[in-house]
Amino acid sequence: MTGGGLRTLLETEQSRPLAEREPPGDRPWVALNMASSADGRATVGGTSGGLGSEADHRQFAALRREVDCVLVGTGTLATERYGPIIRDPAAREERVHAGHAPAPVCCIVTRSGRVPLDIPLFDDPAQVVTIYTGSPVALEGVEADVNVARTEHAPSFAAALRDLRARHGVRVVLCEGGPRVVGALLQEDLLDELFLTFAPMLVGGNGVKNVIEGLGVNPPVPLELIRVLESDSYLFLRYLVSRPR
Repeated sequence: MTGGGLRTLLETEQSRPLAEREPPGDRPWVALNMASSADGRATVGGTSGGLGSEADHRQFAALRREVDCVLVGTGTLATERYGPIIRDPAAREERVHAGHAPAPVCCIVTRSGRVPLDIPLFDDPAQVVTIYTGSPVALEGVEADVNVARTEHAPSFAAALRDLRARHGVRVVLCEGGPRVVGALLQEDLLDELFLTFAPMLVGGNGVKNVIEGLGVNPPVPLELIRVLESDSYLFLRYLVSRPR
């Protein structure tokens, strides 16, 4: 992504398209796309949309076009009122010509089974949704193609990712949050790459969301910076998670 006012400040040879990433072992490659204010907040007025810009929205759409699956938490689904993962018919057609499904699978991991089925995501018959849960999920009135995978115990993200790779052929997953989902991925050492939009604003406030929530990671997860873009004082940072070789 190089047009529309975006300036490349740094780019290394490791900044390759997501579609070219090799899955690590028996699970997909997992990339995270998230936005943060300058003071580390994940939302403005309760949603992440207030942190974005035109360039951010373009990156958001472009990343979705590259991946096989979008992983998102139930809270983010409800708050952001998710619709179909790819709405543009031309983008869907491009994916089909490239040998992919028209849109990425939407993956949900939930202990409670409480899924916001009233959002537009579940109104699209062409949208495939896979839910990993330890509880029943009522699917009355749902138009989307929803697959529910029940587990005896609370589902883990590691098990869900292994199943996506083995049964659905998913090679690259894009996580879009929320903060608790990100915290769980870090706890289970499942994150491979990070796209971070750094918004030029201060949000402040008490009780507002940070970009990552949950148990602390010890030791902290080291990152390697592989690309920096700038547009209208927004920074678009891309990192690889550094692991011992």
